[in-house]
Amino acid sequence: MPQLRLATRGSPLALAQAEVVAGLLRQRHPDMVCEIVIVETEGDRDQETPLRILGGRGVFAKHIQVAVLEGRADVAVHSAKDLPSLTPKGLVLAAVPERRDAADVLVGATLAGLGPGATVATGSPRRRALLLDLRPDLNVVELRGNMTRRLSAPGQHGIHAIVAAAAALERLDVRPHVMERLDPEVFTPQVGQGAIALETRDDETTALVRAISDPEVERCVLAERAFQETLGSGCTIPAGAWATWSGTTLSLRGVLSHEDGHLVCRDHREGRDPVALGYLVANTVLEEYRRRVDPS
Repeated sequence: MPQLRLATRGSPLALAQAEVVAGLLRQRHPDMVCEIVIVETEGDRDQETPLRILGGRGVFAKHIQVAVLEGRADVAVHSAKDLPSLTPKGLVLAAVPERRDAADVLVGATLAGLGPGATVATGSPRRRALLLDLRPDLNVVELRGNMTRRLSAPGQHGIHAIVAAAAALERLDVRPHVMERLDPEVFTPQVGQGAIALETRDDETTALVRAISDPEVERCVLAERAFQETLGSGCTIPAGAWATWSGTTLSLRGVLSHEDGHLVCRDHREGRDPVALGYLVANTVLEEYRRRVDPS
């Protein structure tokens, strides 16, 4: 009887994702036993320091990866948006089994319903920049913490709304009274947003886990991660990418912005090679950004 230990953060959202993975593994391997191993990450211990100062994506992934590398767990279960662009030596990205809606949502108000100078809270430089691109009058403030803490923010301390991931609310089965989905064709999501990513040591576990990967979702996430790797970006700079798959073609939208939203560079391309497409879109927005910053 195969047994796999799934390493995950201990937040309600992370645990919900781990249960999704355990269910998929049991569907594919009916006699499998899955054990949830909770790992506290740097990002869990410090919920006050802005992510751009803590170091972005790695703060939610590193300790989970170490648990697998050290043999305390067999599979690292991540929100794909939390993964650093480079996979650590000794691990492989074994599967991307599921993706929910990749879009962001505004909770507590609609964008049009926010009055001049209204306060919106987010811990993401990308969300901050894209909000200010759409509404330069907004006051965007820092917000960290788990989903429960963030969802309770509207109406407190002068905060009128927050930005969250649609997928997180779906997985937690949370339906805020006032919520607006932000069109991902304009409000470009974070790389990997809405997807679950699984890392393993490069051993017999990989084949067991790879059996639950969704090939179309995996291609999309690979294109987005190639975009991210090319820019060298994570949660610390205002950049995002969103890929969709139709038939035999990938469509990738990428954005790179100044943190105050006054300079937003976008590109949209189609192709079949995820890595090449991500590289092309990233270099296109980067070249435009540099040209507009320094026209000489």
